[in-house]
Amino acid sequence: MAFLFDSFEGWKKYLEENNVKTFEPVLEYEVTEKGNNPTEIWKGLKDAMKVMFEAVETGLSEDMVSNSGMINNGAKKVFKSPISVLNPEFQKLIARALAAKEVNSCMGRVVAAPTAGASGIIPGVLYTLREIHGIDEDTLAESLLISAGIGLIIEKKASLAGAVGGCQAETGSAAAMASGALVYCLGGDFSQVCNAVAVTIQCMLGLVCDPVAGLVEVPCVVRNASAAAIAFSSAQIAISSVDAVIPVDECIEAMGEVGMSMENRYKETALGGLAATKTGQSISKRVLIDDIEIIEEEEDPSDQKA
Repeated sequence: MAFLFDSFEGWKKYLEENNVKTFEPVLEYEVTEKGNNPTEIWKGLKDAMKVMFEAVETGLSEDMVSNSGMINNGAKKVFKSPISVLNPEFQKLIARALAAKEVNSCMGRVVAAPTAGASGIIPGVLYTLREIHGIDEDTLAESLLISAGIGLIIEKKASLAGAVGGCQAETGSAAAMASGALVYCLGGDFSQVCNAVAVTIQCMLGLVCDPVAGLVEVPCVVRNASAAAIAFSSAQIAISSVDAVIPVDECIEAMGEVGMSMENRYKETALGGLAATKTGQSISKRVLIDDIEIIEEEEDPSDQKA
C-alpha cells in the first residue's frame, strides 16, 4: 500500500524505512491509489510544466486586460521597468508570477497548482529557478511531484480552498509547495524541504481572501507575486539549515485552526477586507452593472425571434 500523505513526519519515516528518493512515494501514490501509469505520469507532469511556462510567456507577450479593467498588463510593466529594486532576477520573478496569474484572470489557460487563484506562483518560481540555475526538465518534474505531496498533506490537515481557509490556503499553500520544490531542485534534503514549507506557512499564516467584486483579480494577482518572493526567501532560509522551530506538521495544523476561526467575510465572499472598502464597493457596483448589460444584450436577439 502506498503512503497516503497524512503528515510530513510519516513521509520522512517512509523515506527512511524504504530507502527511496523524496519524490518516489508521490509517484507510487499516483500509481497505486490513482491507477495511473508511470510513463503517463511523467508525461503529464512535463505537459503541465509546459502549460505553466507558456502562461508565463503569454502574460509577458500578449495583451492582458481583464473584463473588469482591474488587470492591465501589470506583468509587462514590471518586466520592462528600468528600475530593479533588488536585482534583475528578482524583477523577473515578480513579473513572471504576475504574468501567469494575469493569464488566468484574463480567461487564458493555466495549471491550477493547487488552485487557479494561485496559478502564478509555481510557474513563476520554477521558470526563474530554471533560468538562474539551469535545472533540467526531469528534476523540475520530480519537484512537481514533491509539490503535489506537500499539497496533499496541506489538504488533509488544513485546506487548499480560499472559501474554507482564506487566502493562506491558496497562495500560502502554493508558496509552500513552490518553496519545497525549490529546495529539492537545489539539492536540499527532506528535512530542509520540510523547513522550507514550515517557514513559508509561518509567513503566510492568517492571510484573508477578500477579492474585490468577487473576481480573482485584486488583490489575488499581486499576492501571487509576493508569495513567489516568499517561496524564494523560505527556500534560502531552509537550505541554509536554519530551523523553523515549529515543526511543519504543527504549522499546517495551525493554518487549519486559523482558517476555521476566520470569519466568513474573509473567505472568498467579497464581504470584508479590500472588497469592503469604498473603492472596492464602487468597482463591485460597476462590474455588476456591466454584467447585467451584457446579459441583456445577449438576450435581445432571442427576444426578437420570439
